[in-house]
Order: sequence, then C-alpha cells, then structure tokens
Amino acid sequence: MRWDTQKDGPLGQLAISCVSDNNSDTPEFRGITFHEVRARSIVNRVPGASRMPFEWTVNPYRGCTHACVYCFARKTHSYLDLDTGLGFDSQIVVKINAPELLRRHLASSHWHGEHIAMGTNVDCYQRAEGRYRLMPGIIEALRDHANPFSILTKGTIILRDLELLRQAAEVTEVGISVSVGFVDPELWRTVEPGTPSPERRLDVVRTLSENGIDCGVLMAPVIPFLGDRPDQLRATVRAIAAAGATSVTPLVLHLRPGAREWFMQWLGRHHPQLVRRYERMYADGAYAPTWYQRTVTRRVHELAAEYGIGPAHRGEPRRIPAQQEQQSPLDGPGPTQLTLL
Repeated sequence: MRWDTQKDGPLGQLAISCVSDNNSDTPEFRGITFHEVRARSIVNRVPGASRMPFEWTVNPYRGCTHACVYCFARKTHSYLDLDTGLGFDSQIVVKINAPELLRRHLASSHWHGEHIAMGTNVDCYQRAEGRYRLMPGIIEALRDHANPFSILTKGTIILRDLELLRQAAEVTEVGISVSVGFVDPELWRTVEPGTPSPERRLDVVRTLSENGIDCGVLMAPVIPFLGDRPDQLRATVRAIAAAGATSVTPLVLHLRPGAREWFMQWLGRHHPQLVRRYERMYADGAYAPTWYQRTVTRRVHELAAEYGIGPAHRGEPRRIPAQQEQQSPLDGPGPTQLTLL
C-alpha cells in the first residue's frame, strides 16, 4: 500500500500500524481495519476558506463507518490509494497523536486563536471514537486555550463528552450541530446504514439543550424524490423543533466525484426508476439546480418559522401542533414530491 502524504496537506510522514480487521471481541468493529498513524500536524487550512464560514479544521479520522452513501468525503480516500466505496466505510485512518499535536499547535506563538471546525470532513464521533477516545483530549486542549470551536456530528458518542463541552463553553464560544436530513426510518436504514437513527440523534439535541448547550440541526441532506415531499419536510422540521434545536439549516444533496459514483450505484439498486431523473438533475455538476435548492430552503424556513425555530424565536416556547394539525396549504392536497423535473 502506498501512502502519498503530500496529498493530505500537512499530514506529513506517517508511521502506520494496522489493527486486525477481525475484531471478534467487539462485533461493532467486525470487518473494519484501523490504520493507526502518527500525523505531523493536525490543524488544516480549508481550501478556498474565503468562501467558507470557517478557515481551520481538525480531522482526527479519515474514512467513516457511518457509511453514508452520499458522503462527499469519499474522494479523499483515493488520495491514500484506498477505495472510495466500501474501503471508505471500513478502512479507517486514525491519527492517534491528534490531541497532543493540537495542544502543541494552540500553544504556538504563530497561532492566534482562530475558530476551529470539526466534523466538516468525516465525523469525529463515528464509532471509532468509542475505541480511540481522541475527542476528550482535543476538547481539553481547546478548553485550556479558550479557543473557539464547533462540532458537526451524526454520532451519539458526543454525549460522553458533555461535561467537557460545558467546561469549554464557559471559557470560549462553542457551536454544536447535529446532522439530521430526514426522519424516514426506511430511507435512513438504506442511505445511512452505519449511523444512529434520526431519533437517537435528536435525543442528542434534546440532551445538549437540557444541559444548557445550544444545538442546531443541519438538515442534510435533503434527498431529491426520496426525502423532499412536503409531508416529509414537515415531519423532519417538527421533530427538530420538538428536540429543542436552536436553528435548522437545510442543505440539498450534492454529489461530488467519488460520492457521485457510489450514490448512483446505490440508487440503481434501490430506486432504479430514479436514475434518469438524477442524471438530468445533476447533469451540470455536483449540485442540484439553484431553483430546486431555493424551493427546498424556502419551505424548510417557512416550517421553521411556523414551529418557532431560529434566532428570531430563541427563548420563546416552541409551538408543536398536534398530529392532526400538521397538514397545511404548503403541503398541497397530498404527499406529492417536489417533482419539478
């Protein structure tokens, strides 16, 4: 196996030791290989940072056992000569020295306390974190240096670090977001097979909120023709509001190279009747047409306002209509898709 360290930014030279993929003593890791590496640096500058809400990231893992078929980070596995399909789901690179590297970086005279985002590439609270426990040391370093940071996750393991997050929030700005694109159980089982259920993720939002830590929801991805019906959008926003989220940000599915091929294979197996529609929708690149994105965003924002989510409603009680009151003119006469193609 060849590891091209130059393609991993400042990762630098790697010392690699593979943990056996036959984890018979831990069934949740069966079939997974962990590549333990010692990285040369851990804080990475985001390419094109001027267009992003953050400039610096920390990613203690490469690859992700969440196995989301649409994950845009799949392409990064090809930089290490690893497969972007099943390999991305099962060949996990673990930067075992991430906490000590981060602490050293934060203490450097060249560092000026900029915001650090985590979970922007692969999930820092994927199942591997239960085994390697890198995040407590990372959060402790950020807390001790009062360095602002944010975390985006689909993982419930974050609740293990609740006390550390509370301590950090007392000395610096801490932003937590949980990703929940839909609450449809059948869609979840096939498209996000390695993740906790949407209900369990919303329990994370609820627990954080109850413990005084504001938590927003990234409603991502909204999947065209599978998760974008008005009744589906309403059910998802309603559940997000009931969990006590402080904000909801919709994001329509985008299909970058690497993810696109894997997703389209999945689509052909599970929903072959949609393949041509996706080919038309994403004919111009990785993103759905602007008009479609705006339609979804507008509907989600209207629902968020209805249920009292968002900065303008912070601190006000959320109005959660009874189940029989969920239908609205926005929904139309029945459960039709946003079938505008």
